Amino acid sequence: MSEQKSSIMLVDDHPLLRKGLKQLLALEDELEVIAEASSGMDAIPLAVELDPDLIILDLNMQGMDGIATLKRLRDEGVTSRIVMLTVSDADEDVVNAISNGADGYLLKDSDPELLLEHIKRALTGKMVLSEAVTQVLATALRRPAVKTPAELNSLTNREYEILSFIAKGLSNKLIARELNISDGTVKVHVKHLLKKLGLRSRVEAAVWMVNQQGNKV
Repeated sequence: MSEQKSSIMLVDDHPLLRKGLKQLLALEDELEVIAEASSGMDAIPLAVELDPDLIILDLNMQGMDGIATLKRLRDEGVTSRIVMLTVSDADEDVVNAISNGADGYLLKDSDPELLLEHIKRALTGKMVLSEAVTQVLATALRRPAVKTPAELNSLTNREYEILSFIAKGLSNKLIARELNISDGTVKVHVKHLLKKLGLRSRVEAAVWMVNQQGNKV
């Protein structure tokens, strides 16, 4: 039985970069690039329609930049994992990306093998960061969003269960397997629980949930 491939969408306004990245990803049998976009405006309807497992998004693009695109994707209810791939290691760019719903932040000058490793880890539900930006994010995540008990109580039992799995780093596919439900059903629950808690991404949800559990100890 063949394993289902993980679907990836590339969003970058440089055709050469997209071509190189596509060739790199093609080296892994379990990864499949299902769409490419050269602008944020093109990326949004594609992402909503295709619902890829992972979106690799450039930060500095002509027209709608990566942060604006990221915000729109999350506002449209896209629950795909979104990893920024950029040349910028500026503190404000890193924090801005993660606080607006990115699940990772990688630099374009990364070693290709390391970049591939990060991408595969992102697909398993882990947050991925280039070493140069790790400390910046670690500092930012020490200040998780404060949520009231009422917001937590607004979750259904199934949503709370899924949130607990997200906190353990499980991907939608693994959560679906654990609960014996479809990937699509998991995605719907994730979308609802993020909205109820006022969170922008799975990473924020995981950090907050871990923080909640820590407070109970």
